[in-house]
Amino acid sequence: MRWIVAVVLPAVLAVAAASEPAMFRADAQHSGTYPGAGVPQLHGIKWRFRTAGPIVSTPAVADGTVYFGSGDHNVYAVDERTGAQRWKFATHGRVSSSPAVVDGRLYVGSYDGNLYALDAGSGKLVWKFATAGERRFSARHLHGAEPAAEIMPDPFDVYLSSPVVAAGVVYFGSGDGHVYAVAADSGMLRWRFKTGDVVHASPALADGVLYVGSWDSYFYALDAATGAQRWRFKTGDDPAIGNQVGIQSSAAIANGIVYFGCRDSHLYALDAASGAQRWAFATGTSWVVSSPAVRDGVVYFATSDTAAVHAVDAASGTPLYELSFNHWPFFSSPTLAGDYLYIGSHSGKLIAISLKAHTVAWTLPTDAATKNAAALTNARGAPDYEAVYGDFFYDDMVSGSLRIFSLGSVVSSPAVAGETLYFGGWDGLLYAVG
Repeated sequence: MRWIVAVVLPAVLAVAAASEPAMFRADAQHSGTYPGAGVPQLHGIKWRFRTAGPIVSTPAVADGTVYFGSGDHNVYAVDERTGAQRWKFATHGRVSSSPAVVDGRLYVGSYDGNLYALDAGSGKLVWKFATAGERRFSARHLHGAEPAAEIMPDPFDVYLSSPVVAAGVVYFGSGDGHVYAVAADSGMLRWRFKTGDVVHASPALADGVLYVGSWDSYFYALDAATGAQRWRFKTGDDPAIGNQVGIQSSAAIANGIVYFGCRDSHLYALDAASGAQRWAFATGTSWVVSSPAVRDGVVYFATSDTAAVHAVDAASGTPLYELSFNHWPFFSSPTLAGDYLYIGSHSGKLIAISLKAHTVAWTLPTDAATKNAAALTNARGAPDYEAVYGDFFYDDMVSGSLRIFSLGSVVSSPAVAGETLYFGGWDGLLYAVG
């Protein structure tokens, strides 16, 4: 927006200065809760915007613009109402991080190992901060794939850490194993904290403490001002095949408790001050990659291969209800708006769930799901894992994952603005629905 005569627009300037930050999971506490009623009834797709790569990034909506990253190496800004491109910025790697937009600047990470600060209005580079480089979580004999002696990058490690911004500081994790704090105005390093492995979860912030998990199996609480460790919590481990280990889920904080999922098949609730375990919800053997949403004393989260959405009591972990789906996994995180929960699925669907009726209100398939779903479904209408993966050599695991993603899988999490939902698909499309 261009100001012609600043002195005659004090009211407009005040509104611009007070615009709310937009970031992954809605806010710095990552509650996953958006204002407004959302989309209780689906009328259809308002517009689609096509990129040249999968969209893992969760959109951020601010001041009439939708911002997101794509696997085609670009960061995009499109008009919230029409989907028309306003600008794009090229990085040198896939942009699987979700942008944060604060005070007229956009912050986002790329697989090229840089965190970028861009002018939100023009897309011009303000500064970039170089980490020691990105990589995926890797383990020997990963998930039981052959050859057993080979160290393999995990094809299910699909996200990059998304920045959280507060009080002039940008916090984010990196594949180099560090959590970083850099100055929002200049990109100068404030501090960095070393964990034992890749950090692709997104930090959450509350009361001067930063909370984030690592693939090293530990969950950390760090002093936001200094980076000093307040406490750490050990989750499960799996040295044999690296299957039941690692924290991809980003934490949510509410009422002095921090909630996060783990690939050790648990959702954890820890005391935010001490790190003491309040409770742990066991899913059996299904990962919790999805990040939880918390509202009104209830925690909502989804599981991977069992494809279930759970609602549990936030204080005790007592199950309230569960909805199971006969389809591919959930990595996408639930979004709450009004009386509804919205979540994407590997099956290439966006699903709306009524929180009052505990039933599915509506579903929307991606374009790729409509085209390709039948080929990956067995006679019972369920996912055909045998057809997808075949002989479980490492190459089969990678190619099988890509077959599933050919459904236009929704691993991006929905963002809500007014009466519209925005989400990305693996088919390279950003969808606006309402």
